[in-house]
Amino acid sequence: MWNIAQRNLKIYFRDRSAVFFSLLAVFIIIGLYVLFLGDNLANSLKDAGEYAKPLVNNWIVAGLLAVTSITTTMGAFGIMVEDRAKKMLKDFAASPIKRSSLAGGYILSSVFIGIIISIVALILIETYVVVDGGQLLTLLKLLQVLGIIVLSVISGTALVFFLVTFFRSQNAFATASTVIGTLIGFITGIYIPIGSLPDAVQFVIKVFPVSHAAVLFRQVFMEQSMADAFANAPAEVSKSFQETMGVTYSFGDFTVSPLMSILVLLATTVIFYLLAILNLSRKNK
Repeated sequence: MWNIAQRNLKIYFRDRSAVFFSLLAVFIIIGLYVLFLGDNLANSLKDAGEYAKPLVNNWIVAGLLAVTSITTTMGAFGIMVEDRAKKMLKDFAASPIKRSSLAGGYILSSVFIGIIISIVALILIETYVVVDGGQLLTLLKLLQVLGIIVLSVISGTALVFFLVTFFRSQNAFATASTVIGTLIGFITGIYIPIGSLPDAVQFVIKVFPVSHAAVLFRQVFMEQSMADAFANAPAEVSKSFQETMGVTYSFGDFTVSPLMSILVLLATTVIFYLLAILNLSRKNK
């Protein structure tokens, strides 16, 4: 398993274009916020005064990291699709390597790649925040963010692994990757505050597993800036802001807790790994 994972890691990081395109979504979204969306969001939060910019920046950071957990693992699983297209999976199957070790190698390498690229994205984004006048994360918050990165990448890997089991050609996978990479930001709620969207769209975002990673990231990144901005405001104002910006999710009077968001990601991991294994087993019969 580890040998397969090492091989995939070497292939991935040797291809500089693959690494670049894994980070391309980060660059594009940062560009959109710097040029267009950032100022519009900050202007819509004029009541927050000097804290409007930190609130927006931290909101952006959280959404970017959630999206990165999907886009990077898709790039990593491209190696598996390429191997299948080149019939290399059949060669592996004819070797002493167990099928479980082979699948485990692809999963392990994708998790490592997702975590590494997400950490690189975190460094780039935090650099942008500091240059824009923000503050670095404290050590405790950094550890929390790293923990959420690991959880979101593992969950994203399971989701992408299941999708990859349906692809046998590189062209089909590349097309799907482009479509998913384009849509993921919308269905995770990182371009427009969720409170500005119709109820039906809000529901789709709230039940989409990756969006729960975004919620967890927002709660860590925005905690201090929200405390500063709403220090003298009624609790209802802060609650309304959190629901509008997707810092918390509510279904009627029920509010989703951080623990429940973690459980959603864990359940997603288990369910989609099992579905992927079942699909692979069915195809191998």
